[in-house]
Amino acid sequence: MSEHVVIVASDGVADLTPVAKFMAARQLRLQAEADRIEAVKARGHVPEVCGDAIPEAPARGAIRVFQPMSLFPDGENDWKARPSGYRGRSAMQRADVFDVMAAKAASNGKPAPFTREQVAAGRYYRDLVERHACAGVRCSSVEALRSGGGGSGSFIDAALRDREEIERIRRRIGTGTAMAVRKIRPSKRGSRVNITARRLIDMVCLEDKPISAVLRAHGWSVQGQTSGTLRQALTEALGRMVWRGLK
Repeated sequence: MSEHVVIVASDGVADLTPVAKFMAARQLRLQAEADRIEAVKARGHVPEVCGDAIPEAPARGAIRVFQPMSLFPDGENDWKARPSGYRGRSAMQRADVFDVMAAKAASNGKPAPFTREQVAAGRYYRDLVERHACAGVRCSSVEALRSGGGGSGSFIDAALRDREEIERIRRRIGTGTAMAVRKIRPSKRGSRVNITARRLIDMVCLEDKPISAVLRAHGWSVQGQTSGTLRQALTEALGRMVWRGLK
């Protein structure tokens, strides 16, 4: 136990000595560090329903918990969906920006900002672009793939189909502007620039950025009106992707 020397003036106000001031500041720093460490541990917490075999990992980021389901025989000619998690446990999956936005809306008592079809279209576009971007890892050049054996042709065909599908989806996204500054006087625009529909989709779906990050990246302030306008533009762009985005 530490002891402090405190001098009390005639008005009853305590005047801490330099040693006591140092100890008080040290205690504040220790408490702040303890709070920081606790917050880091909380970010890596694994829900009890997922079991104790999953390690805590603060760098994992936001997660969502779900129950894996599989079809099992039910009688002679029927099938029934039942939980199929390891030892009956739930599973974890890293939450993407759509999960985060839906969770934030739910915490505010609001419905999900996007339909299941719109979310599926955004994720399909993301997976398609990522798969196509990794296509070149198999070999250094198309010529080498063509000259090699082992189904090289089918590999190239698949990569070309993915590219064509990406181009079709991007044509449906369009080249229009999701957030324009043309109605704002130049003297008041500041650093704000137009946000195109394509850039909006790419930042949200491919870069996992929320609406607020898109606004800040283009010099817009994050307010209710601007966020709502850009969210509506994102909803419309995802809606245009649904027709070809789902299979």
